[in-house]
Order: sequence, then C-alpha cells, then structure tokens
Amino acid sequence: MTPAANGEPPATGRLQRAAGRIWADLRPLDPLRSIKAKLAVLVLTSVCISTLMVVLALNSDTQIRIVMIFSVVASLLITQLLAHGMTAPLREMTAAARAMAAGDYSREVRASSRDEVGELATAFNTMAADLEAADRQRRELVANVSHELRTPIAALRAVLENVVDGVVRPEPATMAAALEQTERLGRLVAHLLDLSKIADGVASLDARSFEVEPFLAGVLRGLTVDGSTSGGASRRRHDVSLELAVPPGLAAVADPERLHQVVANLVDNACRHSPKHGTVTVRAGRREDGGLLLEVADQGPGIPAEDRHRVFERFSRGSGLTAQGPGSDGGTGLGLAIARWAVDLHGGTIAVADSPLGCLIRITLPGPRAESD
Repeated sequence: MTPAANGEPPATGRLQRAAGRIWADLRPLDPLRSIKAKLAVLVLTSVCISTLMVVLALNSDTQIRIVMIFSVVASLLITQLLAHGMTAPLREMTAAARAMAAGDYSREVRASSRDEVGELATAFNTMAADLEAADRQRRELVANVSHELRTPIAALRAVLENVVDGVVRPEPATMAAALEQTERLGRLVAHLLDLSKIADGVASLDARSFEVEPFLAGVLRGLTVDGSTSGGASRRRHDVSLELAVPPGLAAVADPERLHQVVANLVDNACRHSPKHGTVTVRAGRREDGGLLLEVADQGPGIPAEDRHRVFERFSRGSGLTAQGPGSDGGTGLGLAIARWAVDLHGGTIAVADSPLGCLIRITLPGPRAESD
C-alpha cells in the first residue's frame, strides 16, 4: 500500500524518511577518541551558550529571567543533539541483542565512533559473528550426527528384523554383518567423544620416545582396511595391500596413543578410497630438524585441489569420486578432523601434498627439543 493510499502525501513520507536518516547519521562527536572528551565538549558547549545568553541580556533590555529560560532550552537542545550521536551505538546494540535472542544474527552495529563505545560496538559485531558461526555449526553438527547415526542403525535393525522374522537364520555371516554395523556405531561414538574434547579444550599429551617401525607395524596389524579392529569385522578388503617403509632404528618423541589415532584414521581413509588391488603405503623418515616425517599414500582418485583446504574440517567428504569398497558409505567425515587435532596437539602440521597418483597426506612432527619447549 502506497503512502498516498494511507492519506499521507508521498513527498511528506520521503521527507520524513530523509529526516530520520539524517538524524540517525548525525554523530558530530565521532572523531573524538574518548568519552571524557565528548562529555567535556558537552559541558563546554552548555557553559558557552549560557555565558553568551547572559552577555546578550546585559547588553539589551531583555529580562534576565527570560534570557535564562532561553539559555536552558538552548543548552538542552544542543546537549540532546550531541548526546544522541554518543548513545546511538548503545541503542543499536540493545536492538541487535534483542534480535540475537530471537535467533537473528544479521544486524550489525555501526562502529563509526572512535571512543570506548566504538570499540565496544566493534567487539559486539565480532561476538555476533562468532555466535552466528557457532549456532550454524551446532545445527550442522546435529544434522550430520543424526544422518551418520541413522545409516548404521537402519542397517542393524534390518538385519535383526530379518533374524527375528525368520527370513534369515542367525548364521555367522549374518551376525558378522550386524557386528560390523555395531562397530561402525562404536567408531562414530568414539569420534564424537574426541570432538567433545576438542570443543572443551581438553587435551592430554603424554609424549615419550619410542621406536617408529614396531609402532607403525602394530597400528597396521590392529586395523582392517575398513578401520575396525582386527578380528572384529567381516567385510575386509583383502584386495588392498598395506605396505610399511621405515628406516631401521628410527625413533621419535610423541604421544603414541594420539599418533595411533592419526595413522589409523589416515590408513582407514586411504583404504576406503583405494581401487581394487590397490596399495596403501605408510612411510616414515627423519626430518632435518630431528623431527618425524610421516606419509600415507594411496592409489585412489585423489583429492581435488579445490577441496584440499577443507578436507580436515568436520564432516567434510569432498567432491571427488569414492573408489569401490566399504568406504563408499562407511566414512563418518570425522577421521581427518581428529587427525588434524592430534597433530596440532604435538605442534606439527598435516596437509595434502602433491602426488602423481592418488592421495598423499604428509605429517610433520617437531623434534625432541621443540616438543619439550
């Protein structure tokens, strides 16, 4: 409905809106860097107006009482004009806070003032952006976790319903399939517990010296190619080979439990994306600064360059094709995020490196001296 339909002339409505914008943008004291300076300007302006009015009264026939009334009114108007700009960010923050309480984080506070109120407005905008990001991540986490839990629960329910209804007999292969889905649920719950430690900032690091070759060999022996513990799952990809290349006598200083998480998740990810009769290679070596270099390479489709910056984010799956194998639908999207968390605890780095074939993930851990600092 137009302003004319409401009985209000269009020109009057435009003038009112223009006046409102001018009044909202009227902040003459914004260049001052301190609230004290702004208050001093207010007091000085009021004193100058009062003094000027008194001088005019003494030089004219106007009664001092009338002059004082005009002086007070003029001082109040000037004070209102200047104070309106000073308190405008506070009013905007109040409105934005009420909107945030209702779930609207889109409002921004104009932070043109250079004093303490302007700094508060800038901090408020930053807080609002952080809260919006946290709220979005919370909603995405709930949606993703619900999706990840639903798939193995539905598969497990289907197996058990078939057994109960007599469609299939509780043979070892059937029960192994149910056990596999249970293990998948267990891995997801373990990953979620690790994520809760990340969010709470709870990070324990028990760094000690150990031999790298027997440690990595133990990790590979304790894993099937679908990420389960050995002997626990039935769907093992016997067509994927695991190779270990470690120079003899190589030692490192790190937390074996956390490093086990890293290697296990990387090998799991590599095996799930490996082609039929592919090979996953785990290499280790000594860096020039005495630290440890770890690499996990596969022969799968690799990770596109545009996805490399976000493959270590939570629930990130990437846009590349997944090779044949149990990884086509069994990943939780949390393994690489947990691997980055564990590497960060050591003060190291983890990244996708260039490789002519497949995917190559490179890990660097600092040496004993850097670890102890």
